[in-house]
Amino acid sequence: MQHRIIVLGAGYAGAIAAGRLAKRLRREDVAITLVNAEPDFVERVRMHQLAVGQDLRPRPFGEMFAGTGVRLKQGRVTGVDVVRKTVTLADAGELGYDTLVYALGSGWNPQGVPGVAEHAHEIASRPGALRLRERLAGLDAGRRVVVVGGGLTGLEAATEIAEARPDLGVALVARDGLGDWLSPRGRAHLRRVFGRLGIKVYEHAEVTGVEPGRVVTAAGDDIPAEVTVWTTGFAVHPIARATALKVGETGQIVVDRTMRSVSHPDVYAVGDAALAMGPGDKPLRMSCASGGPTAWQAADAIAARLTGRKPPKMPIRYVNQCISLGRGEGLIQYVTADDRAVRPILTGRLAAVYKELICRGAAWSVANPTLGLPTRRHPLTRRSATTGSPVKTPA
Repeated sequence: MQHRIIVLGAGYAGAIAAGRLAKRLRREDVAITLVNAEPDFVERVRMHQLAVGQDLRPRPFGEMFAGTGVRLKQGRVTGVDVVRKTVTLADAGELGYDTLVYALGSGWNPQGVPGVAEHAHEIASRPGALRLRERLAGLDAGRRVVVVGGGLTGLEAATEIAEARPDLGVALVARDGLGDWLSPRGRAHLRRVFGRLGIKVYEHAEVTGVEPGRVVTAAGDDIPAEVTVWTTGFAVHPIARATALKVGETGQIVVDRTMRSVSHPDVYAVGDAALAMGPGDKPLRMSCASGGPTAWQAADAIAARLTGRKPPKMPIRYVNQCISLGRGEGLIQYVTADDRAVRPILTGRLAAVYKELICRGAAWSVANPTLGLPTRRHPLTRRSATTGSPVKTPA
């Protein structure tokens, strides 16, 4: 009987994990099913580009996983029962598993601020980016667009909109200082680019409400906004919190160094869904930079345990933060292993090309999950009925 592996979610982390498992295990031994609500891969790191009218290359999963043995199942996950080891899909019944890779990821986070859900746009998903795209296309010159959130997504959204639509008045509202996590050189470059693009910045401003035509701050300021884009962080998918899995305050699944659930050893979590510790025992941030390495670690650990080998423990560290500031400008901020900014940066056109290569590489890694390494498929082990020791299945 085949060992059933189900991967929930086909973002960067889930898709990489599914493909890597297929490269590490024999098809006759395992049945790998990748469950996703959409039939094609969404390059989430490019949603700000989609929102301003740029067309992205289609990446159907049927083509990406052709010939790998990965079975694709389109459907929306509505429940996970880690006791019965089943997954429930809307309008598609239940699927049973022996090993589960949970990669449902995250979505936008309104953070309970009044009016956000009703009046603001999000670019954490393709439908959200497409709605914003339609809204921006209908705006007359001189209208005001306000981006709320001074993180990476907010910076990229504000600069992309300002570059694509110089006829609009674009503003960014940040709870802290503009780019205050960057090095001094990085902050200075960011301010120069914002100034060149004419983006007005409201710093140290906490938004307390979003209404039609305006954004309200805790200081009592009314910021005019025909369109509000909300980019203040991500919230993980709520399903994990509804299960018996141990989760943290954020709702992320608590995992060990191999991405294995600390409460249910047949469940692994990757990407934004995992509360995983990185260098300095700091939680990995929700990002594409964390998603790929956690997927590699989980897939290799699952394959090793199923084939009677010692699970590897891959060091996960950060190298840089890549920020696109429109199509012809960028900022690469180099960081320590635990994601603290250091002095060196890369800017200008070269930084824009660097970021583009990173985005292309992230998409390429989904279809090439072993990153050029040789395929090494090992037979599964079974337990001896007499000794209980692992016994390899015949090759």
